[in-house]
Amino acid sequence: MTGSPLDLLVLGSGVAGLSAAVRAADTHRMRVGVLTKGELPQATTRWAQGGVAAVLGGNDPDSTDLHLADTLAAGAGLCDAEAVRVLVDEGPARVNELIAMGAMFDRDAHGELELAREGGHTLHRIVHAGGSATGAEVERALVEAVQATMAVLHEHAFALELIVEAGRCCGVTARFADGSVREVRATNVLVTTGGAGQLYAVTTNPVEATGDGIAMALRAGVAVADIEFTQFHPTALSIDSMPRPLLTEALRGHGALLRDTTGERFVDELQPRDVVSRASTRRMQELGADHVFLDATGLEQFDQRFPNIAAELRQVGLDPASDWLPVAPAAHYTCGGIVTDLHGASSLPGLWAAGEVSCSGVHGANRLASNSLLEGMVFGPRAVEAIEAGVAGPEASGAMRTVMGADPDRSEPVSAGVIGGRFVRLDPVAMAPGPPVDPAAARHRLQRELTAHAGVLRDAASLDAALTTVTELLAAPRGDAVADHELHNLATVGRAAVAAAARREESRGAHTRDDFPDTRPEFAHRIVFA
Repeated sequence: MTGSPLDLLVLGSGVAGLSAAVRAADTHRMRVGVLTKGELPQATTRWAQGGVAAVLGGNDPDSTDLHLADTLAAGAGLCDAEAVRVLVDEGPARVNELIAMGAMFDRDAHGELELAREGGHTLHRIVHAGGSATGAEVERALVEAVQATMAVLHEHAFALELIVEAGRCCGVTARFADGSVREVRATNVLVTTGGAGQLYAVTTNPVEATGDGIAMALRAGVAVADIEFTQFHPTALSIDSMPRPLLTEALRGHGALLRDTTGERFVDELQPRDVVSRASTRRMQELGADHVFLDATGLEQFDQRFPNIAAELRQVGLDPASDWLPVAPAAHYTCGGIVTDLHGASSLPGLWAAGEVSCSGVHGANRLASNSLLEGMVFGPRAVEAIEAGVAGPEASGAMRTVMGADPDRSEPVSAGVIGGRFVRLDPVAMAPGPPVDPAAARHRLQRELTAHAGVLRDAASLDAALTTVTELLAAPRGDAVADHELHNLATVGRAAVAAAARREESRGAHTRDDFPDTRPEFAHRIVFA
């Protein structure tokens, strides 16, 4: 495109990207552009139900130290404690800024924020909106703020590749709604494109969640890590619909119980999501069932607390007051992604990342419930502050400590408190000649294979089968439509995820190997593609 480059180009329009865009345009008067492949409000953020975890109470017993401890426990030894500290310490201020911006969270009869408890949290610290419409409310407030401050907005524009010149990212090439392919230049590019939930046939993610930012980074040689850890949410409504409607963690926080098809309660519902998802999957296998049940019949004021869920349930013929709700685990969150420091800087100068697309070190091997929106609120603006301060590239902080100064041939920590890294390179796969494959049919094949062979439970044989499929799809002839590029991105991320899972010969967090059921100390490191 002609004209001077933007100060900041934001890819994606979820909580991380829009929080950053508002900060850059409103506080620092940067010339900011947002590029999103749908309409501005169509990000994965709007699908988030549970809420935002933050220590907001006055005289209650909660503390940021407890929030930190809960996050580290969920991350199963792979969280960067430095990054988690930033998250829990800065999170409350970011939530209050969002409230000042106009976001309306649920309050009790006294006008105080109503706090919920979710799996893995020791105390009630989750703010929510409309019971289960938190993401939609956060997105609404941010979209209104962005529309009031934005310099450049590109909707229905699909980012194809990063532009790298002289060792620095300086924009993207993108396909626009009219079919043209043009460059969008910027001094800094912030990737906030979300995860790759569409790798799986059963998912809570919308069709847009195709791992575009992670795939572009992999192709550009940018460091990517923890990509083998896909969190499965244990209570997605088991109906013939995709994405699967999510039954928020808050239901279990308020007392809903998980029962198998015989009516037996089989797990502590408030354990972290990986524990509950594994328990549900194994019980389904034992009983030959495709679901278990969430029993919310004992919850008081269900319709008032969770009006959206109540309405959705009744649309499919279920009454939460009398019916047990069929649920099953569904792919929910990509825990890894583009490796960043504490300011969101990637290994490529000029390229920044925040939110689900990133590996900041916050989540480790498994994300704590309701830390996702918080991460976007915290690390999106942190990237802007670093850019404004003139930071030129990454520093050895957060997850970036794994990469900077590390020996690529060793997995030991660089120093005390630093997660070590095992570095991997994947050879490019050449596209075969011939007519293009049908991208919709190929996507369905990819999703079926990864669900069957690289889902909640995995082993060497299943991962080998999955790797064969994704490699074949990477080599398959493809067209030049957006659907073709999305398929290519999914296969690119899927290949990395499966390759990392094959190398991680243990079970840890959201990664479970039936052939290696124990957590092994020698695998307390990141698998990094660079």
